[in-house]
Amino acid sequence: MNPTESNTDPKLHRILVIDDEEIVLVGLRETLAREGHQVVTASNPFLALQELQKQPFSVIISDHHMPGVTGLEFLAQAKEIQPDATRILITAVLSLDTVIDAINHGEIYRFIVKPWLREELLATVKSAVQRYDLIRRNSALQAEAIALNQQFMGLNKSLELQMARVAEQNQNLLKLNEALAENLQHSVQLGLHVLQTFHPALGNQAWRVHEVCRAMADTLNLSIEKRQALGFSAWLHDIGLIGIHRDIIQRLEENPDSLSPSEKTLLQSHPILGQDLVQFGHHLEEVGVIIRAHHERFDGTGFPDQLKGEAIPWLSRLLAVAVGFAEFNGEDDNAVEAVKLSSGTAYDPDAVRAFLRALPKATVPRKEREVLLAELAPGMVLAKGIYTANGLLLIPEGQPLCESSINKIQNHNRVDPISQALLVYC
Repeated sequence: MNPTESNTDPKLHRILVIDDEEIVLVGLRETLAREGHQVVTASNPFLALQELQKQPFSVIISDHHMPGVTGLEFLAQAKEIQPDATRILITAVLSLDTVIDAINHGEIYRFIVKPWLREELLATVKSAVQRYDLIRRNSALQAEAIALNQQFMGLNKSLELQMARVAEQNQNLLKLNEALAENLQHSVQLGLHVLQTFHPALGNQAWRVHEVCRAMADTLNLSIEKRQALGFSAWLHDIGLIGIHRDIIQRLEENPDSLSPSEKTLLQSHPILGQDLVQFGHHLEEVGVIIRAHHERFDGTGFPDQLKGEAIPWLSRLLAVAVGFAEFNGEDDNAVEAVKLSSGTAYDPDAVRAFLRALPKATVPRKEREVLLAELAPGMVLAKGIYTANGLLLIPEGQPLCESSINKIQNHNRVDPISQALLVYC
């Protein structure tokens, strides 16, 4: 199974239960086993610590009042051994302040008061298992992102150094190609996932470009092969930007005039890098050619090869119009006017006409941008829902923010830090 996929099958989750009362152990074991969980029991914390050294657990449930070591003390030790396991404390009498402090410091996830209701216990365990799944999935995604960043970290040093390493990168990507050759669509979605992980706003732009290109392919009745090549190029047109530092891309979006000549030269290399990177999949050669030429201008003043007119591949000319529309810093209506004004200079007039005919048929996602928690302001509209660490929805997508909702997000962040990217509509 893919490690980044959530797995809530109880049979694949092991639960450790610790209590010095045999009748409680038996009751918990039978209750959880009926739900399909694998249950391991221990009559004291010392035996439980030995079990933690032997095998992994999704959830650890401990009584608080036990001889020698309290439940909170034991769970603190368990956290050192298996930090990802969800820890639950069972207690009959305990200071609420102590429990809240333990939750806030991450020692425990929830506490259950004796005597408990069966439904409450099962719901808490189910939520604990989901939290474990989310933590493992996030860890796997972070590991993937780190691995990919390590592969491409050298690409931002200089254009000359990057081009010198193209041959080595192609060898590495060829190996990846062998693993992904059986599923071309999966290969493209992997590239899109990398782009979205690197910069969520670029992922949103890829969706916008793809929708415009899909509508143009329908309008022009392109063949299946050309439709597929244009669609894949729309998804991956900015894949070369993953080798460029995020700060440079951020300044390109916010203040292009702040870029130095060398930074502009580096940015103009991204179509070349994009062409190289898409070689990870078979049958993507045409996609690489389209991506390389999507910043060429019809009047010959574009980059990286200064192609002019019909020397620019037809699908690149279509993609260029879609990218120009999606990248425009303003309302979509103004973006359409800007495309019209650039017909014959930046864009092929035939491509512009195809774009204008297709746009009414396109369902273009709203433009998004990433903001910091401190930048949230009343009136902003969330482009993605905000979730708690255990996967519960905190603020839904599409909800306009107000003072109370912002306070809710900030208060939750103090208790349980929010790690996801915060995206709002432009």
